[in-house]
Amino acid sequence: MARELPYDLIRQLPKTDLHVHLDGSLRLDTVMELARDQGVTLPADDRDALFHRIYAGDVCESLDDYLKAFEITLSVLQTEESLERAAFELAEDNWREGVRYFELRYAPILHTQRGLRPADVVEAVLRGLRRAKRQYGIRYGLLVCGIRTMSAESSLRVAELAVAFKNHGVVGFDLAGSEVGNPAKEHRAAFQLILDNNINCTAHAGEAFGPESIHQAIHKCGAHRIGHGTRLREDGDLLNYVNDHRIPLEVCVSSNIQTKAAQSIETHPVDFYVDYGLRVTINTDNRLVTHTTVTKELWLLHTHLGWDLDTLKVVIVSGFKSAFLPQREKADLLAAITRELDEFRAPEDAPALVTRSTGREPAPTGHEGESPRLSSRAEADSAPGPRRS
Repeated sequence: MARELPYDLIRQLPKTDLHVHLDGSLRLDTVMELARDQGVTLPADDRDALFHRIYAGDVCESLDDYLKAFEITLSVLQTEESLERAAFELAEDNWREGVRYFELRYAPILHTQRGLRPADVVEAVLRGLRRAKRQYGIRYGLLVCGIRTMSAESSLRVAELAVAFKNHGVVGFDLAGSEVGNPAKEHRAAFQLILDNNINCTAHAGEAFGPESIHQAIHKCGAHRIGHGTRLREDGDLLNYVNDHRIPLEVCVSSNIQTKAAQSIETHPVDFYVDYGLRVTINTDNRLVTHTTVTKELWLLHTHLGWDLDTLKVVIVSGFKSAFLPQREKADLLAAITRELDEFRAPEDAPALVTRSTGREPAPTGHEGESPRLSSRAEADSAPGPRRS
């Protein structure tokens, strides 16, 4: 029987975050300080009021609604200094909760509103990440994003940046943005350039659109990982292809609930995916907009779905296996992480885990460390079969 795990134990576990957006993961106080220093007018001056303008749990009804918060954060990320600071602070926040490797993603073209060149944007973010690595030892990779709602030519320009910065901090290319009406295949030229240069790629797919979006990302664009993949379960043949080819899923549970890609933790397909043996990684998506951390995501899966320590270790290892790292470096890191994970044990005197009943949780009272508001609008799926590693 699964034992209840202390939140602090989960915080201490070595972890990854492979799907986290820079412009959705600033510290709230940093947003306010940058706005003051840059003369940017925010929609609210009060900290609590601003939080509730950004936090998707209060204002979100869809993915398109979720993306509106980025208008606020992007308004203060148009200088090299702000980009470097945001990248450093995000790395620092990851390190403080036990994340050992993370892949930061963002769209350079969205940070050129005040005249920065896309290459300047990439350099500024890399400076912040390098400084964090020197100070904390945290490992990182940078993904540059094309945007579905923008032209194929703009994605190609971003792909060219990825080629230029290959082996200089950029480890991959991503396609982000609203899926509906914006098929990934329109951006095939960018993906082809990436693949021709032996660079890794991923794509947001199967979040706001059906499994055909995932099919396009894999078979038309050559994606090596899938961002979200919430609707993969609707196509069993494609699901088995993803499983057979060990294509990792970058799952972001709380974010999926906020965008209405899933209605609750209990009905989210992540439990089925892990039980069936898919390579599942657990990620934040946007630490500020979603109001979460990797620790919190794992803790929610533990308390709502009954994931025991062994299951948490399985998905943590999947995160390190799925990293866009050179194989030899990844193998060394995996060996070290596996040894470290072996040292963690569930407290023998802990009570048996009782998972949370469905229902709305209270809204968070602060902005650091509380659980995001979650809703459960349907009964949990039937109990899945045994888990596989």
